[in-house]
Amino acid sequence: MTEPIRLLHFADVHIGMENYGRTDPEIGVSTRVRDFLRRMDDMVDYALEHDADLVVFAGDAFKTRNPSPTFQREFAFRIQDLAAHCPVVLLVGNHDLPSIEKRASSIEIYETLNVPNTILGRDYALHTIDTQRGPVLVGTAPYPVRNLLLRNVDLPHRSTIAEIDALVEQHLDLKLQWLAEHANKVDMPRVLTGHFSVSGATFGSERSVMLGRDVTVLLSSISDPAWDYVALGHIHKHQCLTLGRADLPPVVYSGSLERIDFGEENDNKGFVWVELERGRALWEFVPVNSRPFITLRVDVRRAGDPNQVVLEDILRHDLDDAIVRVIITADPEADLLLNDRAIQYALQDAGANHVAAIQRNVERPARLRLGTTPEGLSPDQLLERYLQTKDYPPDRIALLLDTAQQIFGAEE
Repeated sequence: MTEPIRLLHFADVHIGMENYGRTDPEIGVSTRVRDFLRRMDDMVDYALEHDADLVVFAGDAFKTRNPSPTFQREFAFRIQDLAAHCPVVLLVGNHDLPSIEKRASSIEIYETLNVPNTILGRDYALHTIDTQRGPVLVGTAPYPVRNLLLRNVDLPHRSTIAEIDALVEQHLDLKLQWLAEHANKVDMPRVLTGHFSVSGATFGSERSVMLGRDVTVLLSSISDPAWDYVALGHIHKHQCLTLGRADLPPVVYSGSLERIDFGEENDNKGFVWVELERGRALWEFVPVNSRPFITLRVDVRRAGDPNQVVLEDILRHDLDDAIVRVIITADPEADLLLNDRAIQYALQDAGANHVAAIQRNVERPARLRLGTTPEGLSPDQLLERYLQTKDYPPDRIALLLDTAQQIFGAEE
């Protein structure tokens, strides 16, 4: 009996993300770029240590479509390390596509130079790949480009955007059906890799870095039993869309290797390790030590010393090497007493790698509608409305009004 194929699936590296970073003098790029490269290093080490037979990269190598030569070099170093050990499938994602159709994609150089053990997935095609533990059939479904999918389609005159999107999804579905039908004719482990949004998936911060309008694929279009495992990219949150469905193959987004922003604060980051056989795929998510993003939410309303409240909250959290933001809810009185510089220093002393923001949400009491002019109210009525705007509890207001009436009576 042959051993299962050992497959590593990762996606959405986005080398070039520089938010919340500073220039690292050792390598001349942002510390955040270094974070993304280190996570890729972790993944490469795992592949080599666990003797991977096949690596599937499900798209989006860089942040932009025109990455700098430095970013291309750093990505190439790591792909070269993988390809020296086993075949690597490089799927074209939306961030890998050129802005002009005739230009090359940012990862096409591997095919142009005929880099050994690399397979470029720029077309909807099937690839038979020989590995050390046996052959694998890989279907590639790159990011759907509208003008390519509809190249030979006669569009109705004055088609709406919605009508064009529906046609794109229809033709994409036909291509995915074609891949499944032809995969069914081959007796070996089968993998589909795609870079697109699937209906029912949970989105994350990829919305903030997305290029152009998105195309949504129905889950039923890719969960065909023709496939033993479906390796997806494009959505940064790791998830399995067929979890608990023994009759369907695992349809898995590996998620991104590093956090983009605070929208991914609570998301685990990593890649997927798969033991693949025909008719069976056992997979597990392998987390990496991505840089933590931490939000501190502090309420200092009616605090005698609001700065002390914030500093004590900082000490209660492990902020070592984290990117941190502080959101402070304050009333106008506390807002005047807050010292941003002291808070900044306290965060640095606590080990924060970068302070993203110190944000103040000042709660200003809404003006109470008097229903009449102030001149029409008695002193005790005016006082009662003032105390209500200060959000005093009813029993406190009653006590203060009783005391005030005594004072008003004494003055008469």
